[in-house]
Amino acid sequence: MNPRLRFFHRMNLSLKYNADGLIPAIVQDASSGRVLMMAWMNSTSLQSTLESGLMHYWSRSRQKFWLKGETSGHTQRVLRFHVDCDLDTLLFEVEQTGGACHTGHQSCFFQEVDRSGNPLEVKETPVFNAAAAYAAKP
Repeated sequence: MNPRLRFFHRMNLSLKYNADGLIPAIVQDASSGRVLMMAWMNSTSLQSTLESGLMHYWSRSRQKFWLKGETSGHTQRVLRFHVDCDLDTLLFEVEQTGGACHTGHQSCFFQEVDRSGNPLEVKETPVFNAAAAYAAKP
């Protein structure tokens, strides 16, 4: 058995998924340390991630399994994988191709807010054209 899958089967028994069978996955750029996004994973998306080395998730809004970058081409290659002390949150260090956010930004955390909760001016420019990346392909 593949060592990554052996690890998965051992860890899968101890990971604490929520009532919907999901676990939060925080994704961080391995070279800069910047948090890119948070998404949800189920056991199938975690297994696919470990098998392929590319990030897979579960979409709560679309109720479907997805490979990051399947439409945009902006994939995330897993370099390192961590589990928190409570076994209920995952952290992946990745090599990001293009931007991580569906808005075209490098990170989904581009909107800063002040202590009163008011949004500050966005200083970051998108790294790709989101409308073109997600347009229906002929």
